[in-house]
Amino acid sequence: MHREFGSAVILAGGKSRRMGFDKQFLQIKNHYLLCHHGVQLARLFEQIIVVTNTPELYRDTPFVLVSDEIRNKGPLGGIHIGLKTATSRQVYFLACDMPNINLDYIRFMQQRLQGTTASACITRFGDWIEPFNAFYARDLVPAIEDYLGRGHHSLFQFLKDCNTHYVSEAEARHYSPDWQMFLNLNTRADFENWRKNEPGPECSPSRVAKLP
Repeated sequence: MHREFGSAVILAGGKSRRMGFDKQFLQIKNHYLLCHHGVQLARLFEQIIVVTNTPELYRDTPFVLVSDEIRNKGPLGGIHIGLKTATSRQVYFLACDMPNINLDYIRFMQQRLQGTTASACITRFGDWIEPFNAFYARDLVPAIEDYLGRGHHSLFQFLKDCNTHYVSEAEARHYSPDWQMFLNLNTRADFENWRKNEPGPECSPSRVAKLP
């Protein structure tokens, strides 16, 4: 599966009004949460890409570091540069404020995409969709550039015109009955509640250096 699914992208986000600081600085037990993401995803992916506007924070890590090429376009800007940098056709995307990585569900999405021409694999949630903890295909780059060039930026509207494979909510709940694999830490209260119930991230110094 390596050529098809060898790359994962973590979007390191930016300023969060509700959190009060940049979410990429979320820490647990003296490690950045993003460090934990990288170690977890390295179990399935050969290439870990971090999209960040502060790459100097990660210079001592094994991550591939990139910044938005098309700026101020929201999540699509990060997806764009992540896809351009990736070496595999299908690329996994995670936001840095999503703390609960479900490797079994990632494998399930890979199986769903295997041998298809789908441009994305997205999970439904009622009438909504979950744009991260998802796969996007590298061949979407020209379509994203055209879409952004025409002044649009809505990821949800963009996906409506793509060859998107949707996973039903019922199917996804087999892997995460409480939907925690799609949890976003949007506020300090969200983070504190999650941290109380978590043992702490697995961060191997031999694989991912502690960030400053």
